[in-house]
Amino acid sequence: MARFIDPTGNSTYGIALCARCSKKFPLHELAPDPNYPGLMVCDADRDEYDPYRLAPRSADKINLPFVRPDVSIATNPSGIIGNDGDIFITTDNGEEYLKP
Repeated sequence: MARFIDPTGNSTYGIALCARCSKKFPLHELAPDPNYPGLMVCDADRDEYDPYRLAPRSADKINLPFVRPDVSIATNPSGIIGNDGDIFITTDNGEEYLKP
């Protein structure tokens, strides 16, 4: 059934069809669809903007609280730590001695 659109008070007498539902609307009631800007749609058929169409976020800069230093932290391979943990047993020229 045909529907009469009263143009009284509008700035234009233009009538347009919604690209999705094909209903008649005054020209000023249609707006471009956010996802497909070429489609002029009514308020009921307008989609929300798809976030997957946005540019990707920049990568997060994550710094670890404890990082390995760039300098070598290796100990003398010719020695061992004693049972107490406060002495270091080394061998120089085949002789063993305690170094506090």
